[in-house]
Amino acid sequence: MSAILESDLDRLVERTSDLWEGLRNARIFITGGTGFFGCWLLASFLRANAAHDLNATAVVLTRDPAAFQNRHPELTDRHSLLLHRGEITTFDFPGGKFSHVIHAASDLSQSNQPNPVGLIESTLKGCRRVMEFAIYKGVKSLLYTSSGAVYGPMTPRRGPLTEESNVSALPLKASSAYAEAKRLGELICALTAEPHGISLKIARGFAFIGPYLALESHLAAASFIRSALKGEDIVIQSHGKTIRSYLYGADLAQWLWTILIHGQHAQPYNVGSDNPISIQSLAESIIAMSGSQSKLNIIKTLRDNEEPEVYLPNIDRARTELKLDIFTKFDEAILNTFLHHQQTR
Repeated sequence: MSAILESDLDRLVERTSDLWEGLRNARIFITGGTGFFGCWLLASFLRANAAHDLNATAVVLTRDPAAFQNRHPELTDRHSLLLHRGEITTFDFPGGKFSHVIHAASDLSQSNQPNPVGLIESTLKGCRRVMEFAIYKGVKSLLYTSSGAVYGPMTPRRGPLTEESNVSALPLKASSAYAEAKRLGELICALTAEPHGISLKIARGFAFIGPYLALESHLAAASFIRSALKGEDIVIQSHGKTIRSYLYGADLAQWLWTILIHGQHAQPYNVGSDNPISIQSLAESIIAMSGSQSKLNIIKTLRDNEEPEVYLPNIDRARTELKLDIFTKFDEAILNTFLHHQQTR
């Protein structure tokens, strides 16, 4: 574990000392434990469990426990974290009772999706299987990690998006599969949870940065940091004016645990930063904060009368109801992410 990640976890647990009592003696089933969300959830859980002597246990669904342990030895703890082999659509139920479920399994490879229909089908079957598990085990609280993609395609002049924003019609293209699957996943979870007394919490994630960001992914931040580490030019294939925002991984973990424990039933919460950042500014910040010799190469220019697309959440609900906020400044998030990957290469 890098020094950056160690420090992040220590600060996270310190500033959330009042939160963790809600997980005392809990037994939590987690899907998607190997992704960005999952790794931050597990790392923060292990640190808080030890720091507050919670006597809690997490059981993590994974296709390949050995591969997970090899990739993330820092997340191995035989006493409080157990790995359960299985596929999201067909997994056998682990024994014993469970108090909480976090369903974070998700296929983010929405670009160039080779089987968009399969993506939708597996997402919905996974939701059905997880809800069957929750009902059978008498689970009282379940967190479903959805996505800001449910609001529809990015458009100019749109945003910030509130949880009540009208969703856009999705184009009949493969690129819509991920958003449609997440929309239907929310509905399946809500309709199934209601008659069985399961308190459903929904987190709609936007864009994130931090340790555990997979640099081999298609995401812009991952690609730019990968190039900066190698000292290669950072290439933006578009005009670079598209607006997004980035929440740091440690902040994300705090948001997700807070929503699970204190969120309102069937009331979605946007999870992300409301600080607008253009893709060009993201690349420039990565070069500046890392001290890399990389140069920035922007392929296209914004045409006359063309406006950049916007993908930005309104986070007033999380701020007001759950007292959540952006705890890590953007430049610090960039620097910490770069240093972590530099230390763990």
